[in-house]
Amino acid sequence: MNRTELVGEVSELVGLTKNQAEKSLEAFEYVVKSALRRNETVRITGFGTFKVRDRAARRGRNPQTGAPVKIKASKGIGFAAGAGLKADLNSRSALKKPVPAAPAAAAKAAPAKKAVPVKKAVPAKKAVPVKKAVLVKKAVIVKKAPVVKAPAKKAPAKKAPAKKALAKKAAR
Repeated sequence: MNRTELVGEVSELVGLTKNQAEKSLEAFEYVVKSALRRNETVRITGFGTFKVRDRAARRGRNPQTGAPVKIKASKGIGFAAGAGLKADLNSRSALKKPVPAAPAAAAKAAPAKKAVPVKKAVPAKKAVPVKKAVLVKKAVIVKKAPVVKAPAKKAPAKKAPAKKALAKKAAR
């Protein structure tokens, strides 16, 4: 993907004109470049980190002649992918598209409204299926008469002969 294709896709996704998307990309590049020139790290959470890497002076060789060459110290840029970018790269599910921005003209025309506190929504009660409601009504209407039980007669307890148990213990 080249720069023109990138600008075209960004403009379609976000709802900007190609000119606005181009200006946004230029502004992003400017901010990153100026931060890196100040030797700052640019960290975009979920995407990655741009960082300045210092290269020391060293000796190299000219590949055509093989003669030794001195290479000056310089600065390079390193990019380390963030966890979110790595996860999106290795995921099989579709990427979440960004939400298009509101048109700029509509935002300027509408006057600012005073913030109104939002009331918390009360959770709605679950609807009971019709069949269960009918069954519940029948259960409420139908009353059973209490069953009165006569007291049970107690049978006389049988007593084990104590003599036989004692005789068995003594035999052991």
